[in-house]
Amino acid sequence: MLFMTSRRRFSDLSEQEVLALAISSEEDDARIYRTYSASLMVDFPDTAKIFEGMAEEEDEHRQMLIHLHKERFGNVIPLIRREHVAGYYARKPIWLVENLGIDKIRAEAEAMEADAEKFYLRAAATTTDAATRKLLGDLAAAEAGHQYAASGLEDKHLDESAMASEERTSHRQFILTWVQPGLAGLMDGSVSTLAPIFATAFATHDTWTTFLVGMAASIGAGISMGFTEAASDDGELSGRGSPLKRGFASGIMTTVGGLGHALPYLITDFWTATTIAGIVVFIELWAIAWIQNKFMDTPFLRAAFQVVLGGALVFAAGVLIGSS
Repeated sequence: MLFMTSRRRFSDLSEQEVLALAISSEEDDARIYRTYSASLMVDFPDTAKIFEGMAEEEDEHRQMLIHLHKERFGNVIPLIRREHVAGYYARKPIWLVENLGIDKIRAEAEAMEADAEKFYLRAAATTTDAATRKLLGDLAAAEAGHQYAASGLEDKHLDESAMASEERTSHRQFILTWVQPGLAGLMDGSVSTLAPIFATAFATHDTWTTFLVGMAASIGAGISMGFTEAASDDGELSGRGSPLKRGFASGIMTTVGGLGHALPYLITDFWTATTIAGIVVFIELWAIAWIQNKFMDTPFLRAAFQVVLGGALVFAAGVLIGSS
């Protein structure tokens, strides 16, 4: 609360402070674009060029604003930044965006320019001072100009061939980082937990005990798969992406795969719970086959045969062991 009350209202800023705020904002945005460019240079060099060009545009506008400040207010620019002003548009931390993929970065850059333009337009509409209104209007026009410049840079650096190449690279990275580990986890969680869950069910006919065993098997397998995936490959040589992301994808999907047919045993009636669990298993196995067909280009019937056959064998093993 103390932090919030210490922030200045935009309406209380002088024209010099508004200009200083614009200068610091342009500088921050240039740094953000250069960071995006550096992070994309290896896998997406054409898009990296776009962001480098946008950073240069921000530098040019910053120089124009500094020149205007010197003419009107002198060489000493007040130190004021976005976080000092209540209600001023905020930028997401770079590390929250750059790890989410190229499409997210492009969308964030577009939002950055649009937010800045809208903010200056709203601010200009609230002032009755002609000079301030003109200043804010000029800043809004500058932000709109950034958007047009970005569009021109994209036309310059991203032709259809380059765009198609980057889309293929982005899709491949998505498969390697998220789909492949997640699919492996879902298969392990769905299939490997069948035997202990159904063995316990048919050995005890106790739904609560079966649920506890299922929970333990699912969570334990999820933790194990997550750490195994994260520790097996740092992604530097294989290009499979962040080990942390892959570990989370594998661990979470492993746990989900096991919990799917463990949760029905919260139902107290044994045969009702077992019937629902069996239906869930069928759905899980077909979902795995669909994912293999959708993302891994595995023929659906072959994927279904492999997954259903493997799952059926493990299920049968669990029932036989539990019934013996």
